[in-house]
Amino acid sequence: MTSKITPPIERIQLLDNIEKEVINCLQSAGQAILELGKEKSSMKQVEQNTTHFLKSLGIVESKLSEQINYLTQVSTGQPHEGSGYASQKVLQMAWHRLEHARSRVNELERIKNKLR
Repeated sequence: MTSKITPPIERIQLLDNIEKEVINCLQSAGQAILELGKEKSSMKQVEQNTTHFLKSLGIVESKLSEQINYLTQVSTGQPHEGSGYASQKVLQMAWHRLEHARSRVNELERIKNKLR
């Protein structure tokens, strides 16, 4: 299973959407419980809230599983399309090598100027 390429801001938006669905889930559960607590509760209303709760819970479970699978791929270093970690690491190492080369050239330049 490969993840589609998703920029970090979109990943955050996906998590935000999951959070909103969790809120919907809790609200539905709360409304069902409130309705059951009434002296004359409407079983139709309880069933609707319970159905909405279960639907929201399924969405949350599915979307969280997708996020966990993505994070598992990222953290284990498995190849996946949604991460730029390998490229970032290569770039970072190249910058370090460049800085080292600059430092070495400057050092050699100082030595050369001392010998003159």
